[in-house]
Amino acid sequence: MPLSSSGILLDIEGTTTPVDFVYSVLFPYARQHLREYLAAHAADREVAEALEALKRERDAETTLDQRAADLADYALWLMDRDRKSTGLKTLQGLIWREGYERGDLQGVVFPDVGPALQRWHAEGRDVRIFSSGSVLAQRLLFSRCPEGDLTRFIRGYFDTTTGPKKEAASYRRIAKAFDLPAARILFISDVVEELDAARDAGMETRLAVRPGNRPVPDPHGHSAIVSFDEL
Repeated sequence: MPLSSSGILLDIEGTTTPVDFVYSVLFPYARQHLREYLAAHAADREVAEALEALKRERDAETTLDQRAADLADYALWLMDRDRKSTGLKTLQGLIWREGYERGDLQGVVFPDVGPALQRWHAEGRDVRIFSSGSVLAQRLLFSRCPEGDLTRFIRGYFDTTTGPKKEAASYRRIAKAFDLPAARILFISDVVEELDAARDAGMETRLAVRPGNRPVPDPHGHSAIVSFDEL
């Protein structure tokens, strides 16, 4: 199908990157290294800010099974529930940064992603990322791939500080950041509710159907693609 959009907004998990990499590699790494990282870096400004955000979230929490003994316990509680906590996502990104720098981690994308990013960049398209993972985590993943540093093809990043991924207002804010009419932006994701929100904001959409993704019985009218080569 021909690609007419000037801007392209990409989800990560299940769209550019296998879900299994996130759940079998990144999340377990953050869990495994959480306490040692906090012990070594609790006084660092970035870590202190993430912990303060976690504290505010915990103090406002009404569904805790029991009051977490400390913020590390609360972070683990959030991980167990795959909660899209901004404080947690910031902290995970910091832990992953150390993992990438050590060489413990390497970014993973589907084989068609690198060539597509390069092609879209050459065509003058504005490519950006919207993920629940922190901007830091996004940059790390795309900068340390076997294919090389893919960040040179990406002009911007958005995370939960922009707003929830299932709310149209978030996509309206993103369209303003693109400085493009929403109708000229294509959003690609594997989550129908995110695509619904983007469509409500006026964006064009595609449903990413990737290996390892959950089946989507009802795509809500969003056209599906199995590879960026189709665009």
